[in-house]
Amino acid sequence: MHEKQANPTKKRAPMIRTHSHKQLPLSEFDWPFQVALDGNNRWVKMSQCIPWDELAEGYYQSLSKRQGRPAKDARLVIGAVIIKHKLCLSDDETVKQIQENPYLQYFVGLPGYQMEAPFASSLLVEIRKRMGSSVFEIFQGAIIHALEEAKAKQKPVQKSRSKSSGSDDEPPSSSGGTPQEEEPTHQGKLILDATVAPQAIRYPTDLSLLNEARQFSEQIIDELYPHTALQKKPRTYRQNARKAYLAIVKQRRPSGRARRRGIKQQLQYLRRNLGHIERLLAYWPEGASLPLPGWLLHRYWVVQHVYVQQWEMFQNKSRRCDDRIVSISQPYVRPIIRGKLDKAVEFGAKLSVSLTGDGMACVDQLRWNAFYEGGDLKGQVEAYKARYGVYPEAVLGDPVYGTQDNRRYLKRQGIRFAGKPLGRPKKVTEANREELKRLKAQRRAEYLQRIPIEGKFGQGKNGYGLNYIRARRADTSESWINSIFLVMNLLILLRIFFALILNGITGFLLPFIPGVKRKLTYFTKHYPVTVPFCLSGRGGVTY
Repeated sequence: MHEKQANPTKKRAPMIRTHSHKQLPLSEFDWPFQVALDGNNRWVKMSQCIPWDELAEGYYQSLSKRQGRPAKDARLVIGAVIIKHKLCLSDDETVKQIQENPYLQYFVGLPGYQMEAPFASSLLVEIRKRMGSSVFEIFQGAIIHALEEAKAKQKPVQKSRSKSSGSDDEPPSSSGGTPQEEEPTHQGKLILDATVAPQAIRYPTDLSLLNEARQFSEQIIDELYPHTALQKKPRTYRQNARKAYLAIVKQRRPSGRARRRGIKQQLQYLRRNLGHIERLLAYWPEGASLPLPGWLLHRYWVVQHVYVQQWEMFQNKSRRCDDRIVSISQPYVRPIIRGKLDKAVEFGAKLSVSLTGDGMACVDQLRWNAFYEGGDLKGQVEAYKARYGVYPEAVLGDPVYGTQDNRRYLKRQGIRFAGKPLGRPKKVTEANREELKRLKAQRRAEYLQRIPIEGKFGQGKNGYGLNYIRARRADTSESWINSIFLVMNLLILLRIFFALILNGITGFLLPFIPGVKRKLTYFTKHYPVTVPFCLSGRGGVTY
């Protein structure tokens, strides 16, 4: 048999194509921004639904009208905070992204594209210092007001649909006019829960904490000694102390006796250094300025408290003390016992959070010490009434919220607590069997309605860094946490705002599309939600 020979005249594409990797000159680079910006960009859409003026009023309340240099525009500041936490960026990267992206510059309110940075990245630290809890409370009220206005615009659309879909043979009301609806005193549901926002600190151990305190004490001695009349520098034995520390931490599983011996050694080294510091400080009269920077002087104050706490626990052979310091750089952080399987102890701020049926989350309490979240129920219910003007119909929470005191308070206010009743269960009889079964199923269904607040915590921790707060001060950490909840609430407002727009567009198409009305009626009957409905691109129903 003759093998087929390839046609030598047929041209084939080369398997390897060589291109020059030399970059084009900047003048020859194709610049796509000669045309208008895309109106469907996510930052353009978000900027259209944010109540900038109301947010600006809240931000300007934290500034002085007579002192200081002129402040940056509020939209520039608030927009930068939103961008930072929406994209989980550092301060430097936030400014660079705004400098390079025209959509972000439009979002923060700049009149046109500019090459230079709008501000220095260090300004974000000052912004976090200014934006306290009162400022974020105003932000929360502005978002809720915008959400209520969106709902109010939705009601006329729904009424017009019901009128167009209703029968012409329906008789009018006996009064001849539209009946006036009484304003409800209870509306919506309030979901309560607590969580911890961990700080970005090293996992603390007694040995590592004492070693760090000893190193700071040696640095203080190095700063003070040149300004004294001593001929010889005090001995600190820092090399021996370092070797003793490493001999224990390098062990894979050091015994309890070895750890206790290492803690005792570090306590003795630290006590010696603190004595040297006291003798060096005697060269300055009381009230005189010391040749130490402010941050190191603050570390000296923290180191003394660490030594007192560790010495007390060492003598008593205990592992706890009041107001225990777990970080020298952030002494306000406390251990929070959570009792979870993966994290028995967390180190950060504990939050009492309330969630409404619309998905709006509010940080009602933020404290650095461990506290009993069941005691915040009354304040959270009253805060709900202050925000919405009515009490909630029901309160959903863990059994920890169902104390007798809280149940009596909710009963006086006409609010139902969705939880198991206290006391001995009722005896099951033939007369009440079905009723008890119905109540049990209702409690089960309402307990499952707590899932959204757990999802809100997961969204904040997994998506926006709520589980790794990188601020270094207590006030800036609180602003960091509140900014994350601000971004999550703005996303809820964005979803409802544009669902309302699509709902208005598809409202004209519903009477002309067969079968859509029947599908929407079935969907809303079995899956009640508060978000407006619209038609998807493939003919389905989305919200």
